[in-house]
Amino acid sequence: MELELWILFKGGIPILISPDHRRYLMTSRDQPLPIYIESIGYNGNQESVSRPAGYPCYHWLQTVKGAGEFRFAGSTVLLGETSGILLPPNEPHEYVRSQGEWQTLYITFGGSQCPAITESLGLGEAALHQWDSESPLEYYGREVLGSISSDQDLSGLEASADMYRFLILLKKHGMTGSRSSISHAVERLAPLISFMNEHYADPEIGLEQMAAIPGITPRHLNTLFKQSFGMTAYSYFILLRIRKSKEWMTGNSKLTVKETAAKVGFRDASHFVATFRRIEGVTPEQYRTLY
Repeated sequence: MELELWILFKGGIPILISPDHRRYLMTSRDQPLPIYIESIGYNGNQESVSRPAGYPCYHWLQTVKGAGEFRFAGSTVLLGETSGILLPPNEPHEYVRSQGEWQTLYITFGGSQCPAITESLGLGEAALHQWDSESPLEYYGREVLGSISSDQDLSGLEASADMYRFLILLKKHGMTGSRSSISHAVERLAPLISFMNEHYADPEIGLEQMAAIPGITPRHLNTLFKQSFGMTAYSYFILLRIRKSKEWMTGNSKLTVKETAAKVGFRDASHFVATFRRIEGVTPEQYRTLY
């Protein structure tokens, strides 16, 4: 059978990775880095695996080609192409090939800040993630594998940065359950965000007017904003107004607080001052003195 080759590029140099079993053991578990890759590899003929006690590090497994059945947390899911599973340490699991050839890529990782990082990104629990075929997630793990196989990263710093970047991509492009990815939500919100940037000075803009831009209900709008930015649409709008107020104040020292408030959509100067202080920790006048 003719071998399939991946062609990756590192600094303009092509790297060929054949579909055999390649694994790189990166570092010991007493590594002081906040996040590190313990191992990364590609398996061109994935065998059955059973771990009743789980794996001691975080474990990522994604399908490159074919499909397998993955059992965890009392459920069985099909791990096909454009999908992967992230497991926390010591999560019992097992997986077997379900059809034809099953090629996988895996990463195990840890670090003193891994629990905090994964929790803050909403990736702390075992879950199946899916993505679009053109998503950066489709190729990023292979690029990291190619990078590691071609470089001597003795400090582990590059691999640490790669791992953090991978988690960010998973947060942005991954889809779990019926939820769309953050990247899809942001694309849908782009016209509204442009509208906000153009009309932040209008005090009449409310949630109903904002929801009318993408043509959805206010409730759905808030769901998209919470998914994308961790806050409601109106909270995002207030933050935008405060950011614009800082631009006005640092760009024109003659503007009064009342005039600044009016320029960013606040009817009442005292409300503006209270909101600014709650968000920035200082009053507008105190902020101005910093610049």
